[in-house]
Amino acid sequence: MNRTEDTPPPRPPAERPVPKAVIRGERRLLGIAVSAGIAIGPVFGAVEAVAEVERRKIQASDSGAEAARLDAAITQSRKQLQKLKARLGVLPESSQAEIAPLLDAYYQMLAPAARLPRGCRRRISETLVSAETAVLDETETLAEAIMAAGSDDDRAGRRRRAEEVREIGRRLVRNLTRTPFRSFAALPAGAVVVSEGLRPADAALLDPARVGGVATDEGGADGHTAIMLRALGVPAVLGVPGLSQAARPGDTIVVDGGSGEVVVNPGPNTLATARRNVLAFARERQKLARLRRLPSVTEDGCPIELQANLEIPAELPLIAQCGATGIGLLRSEFMFMNRETIPDEDAQAETYRSVVEAMHGDPVTIRVLDWGGEKDIEALQSAGVVPEAADTNPALGLRGIRLLLRETGLFEVQLAAILRAASAGPVRVLLPMVTNVAEVRTAREIYDRVARRLRRRGERLPEALPPLGIMIETPGAALSADALALEADFFAIGTNDLAMYTLAVDRGETEVASLYDPLHPAVLRLVQFATEAALRMRMPVSVCGEMAANPALTRMLIGLGLRSFSMNASALPRVKQAVRGLTIEDCTRFARRVMDMSDAAEIRETILGPPKA
Repeated sequence: MNRTEDTPPPRPPAERPVPKAVIRGERRLLGIAVSAGIAIGPVFGAVEAVAEVERRKIQASDSGAEAARLDAAITQSRKQLQKLKARLGVLPESSQAEIAPLLDAYYQMLAPAARLPRGCRRRISETLVSAETAVLDETETLAEAIMAAGSDDDRAGRRRRAEEVREIGRRLVRNLTRTPFRSFAALPAGAVVVSEGLRPADAALLDPARVGGVATDEGGADGHTAIMLRALGVPAVLGVPGLSQAARPGDTIVVDGGSGEVVVNPGPNTLATARRNVLAFARERQKLARLRRLPSVTEDGCPIELQANLEIPAELPLIAQCGATGIGLLRSEFMFMNRETIPDEDAQAETYRSVVEAMHGDPVTIRVLDWGGEKDIEALQSAGVVPEAADTNPALGLRGIRLLLRETGLFEVQLAAILRAASAGPVRVLLPMVTNVAEVRTAREIYDRVARRLRRRGERLPEALPPLGIMIETPGAALSADALALEADFFAIGTNDLAMYTLAVDRGETEVASLYDPLHPAVLRLVQFATEAALRMRMPVSVCGEMAANPALTRMLIGLGLRSFSMNASALPRVKQAVRGLTIEDCTRFARRVMDMSDAAEIRETILGPPKA
């Protein structure tokens, strides 16, 4: 039996020195699995000096000097980001494509006229605080505004954008206080980086050929750091409570990026198991890599379309690696973030076209702007498109298609840009938060009007306009799917929001998060109703969200009649593996059995198996 840290080992013979790792005993910790793979190696303590900041007021006569200090820190930060980007040449091409756009975003956020620097200067001059205080207060205000109420479907995106703002704030503060940044210059080959937290800029410094793995006390699966580590292919577990206290530099550590387990000072049995798992993972990865080129078909030959969701263009390399046959959901909100003005038609068309061209003929489904109360879209606020103050309940207020039909100028510019990009490859247009037939009819009238105007202008458009589809993400849309199917060209069932609205549960709220259950019979019946309505009209229907990404649910979803799935890129190989082991007849029987059940616990156990002890 493996010893715990609380159980001291027997006293060794005096003549035999005993390694410190054995004296301390094995310690198992659990965190968040963010990048698959298993690392075994010595701990490298990536310590970061704390930036000591004293919040202080200043005299009015000192405001000019403080503003000058801030400007110097901004200039230094921009130079550091340029140097960091220049170092990316040592990384794999796919990793460069993932990380470079983020560094560009950081760089733009520090532009002289950008929101953060302007806000910091205003705080210095108006509230008479030091540069450090201004940076801390302004970044936290912006980050909190970004995380203000919005669509549950976009929660991960808002977390990433808040993280970007805080990261820039930290960099400015470190430069203002002349606190050194983290260094990996002394990292031994094969070592595992252990720290309280790892910033995206730190991850950009890692050489995947040298680092064995990463484990931190803080962090989660949705942040930029996690995305970068996955792009680098570095086994990683984040959010491991107490890790930096349990692991000391030089200790042996095992990091399982698939299960989220971290073992400090593993015993002989644990170490032997970990080494076997390393070999098993390598074989599994080779198997999944071969799947990339194999078709996504069931055992009895039924094709199942597997596409990827795209939050930001930086994720394109991951989509290329996973073998997706298109983008099933491109969230266009990234076009409007971190900028002072709404992007014009040319800017949007260029960005959409670059994504369409990158897919080399595979279809791209672009969801038009789904503003849901996010306070970080300064461009919309500055233009008076959305209010400065949040709705009492943004999830039930002015969002999605409701906003676009009120602000038709904004809607028409985006539609024009998408139609122009459609000349580069197959595109579909997706309307968010539709709840009634009138919304679809009005949107189509605007869509056709924009197309006619572009043709009169001499723009080259496809002879047949790209299909215009709708998201099914509210009970109202699902229950009126029969009528909506007469107006829309395709359905995309957004299971995250559908579950939230059906169960009246925000999974981000700790008190009720346990009630969020996409396998609740009401949610499944709404998915079934919408799917059957589309199939009766012989209309394409897809499912996106976490249900699509879970291979344990693939059997049931196929049994309900779904043949198109859109998910995060990293989930696609395992879903394809599940698809290739199924038959339509078995899936149909299984789905019928599940849909005859009325108890959520019974459904969960039938689909996922009995709960683990």
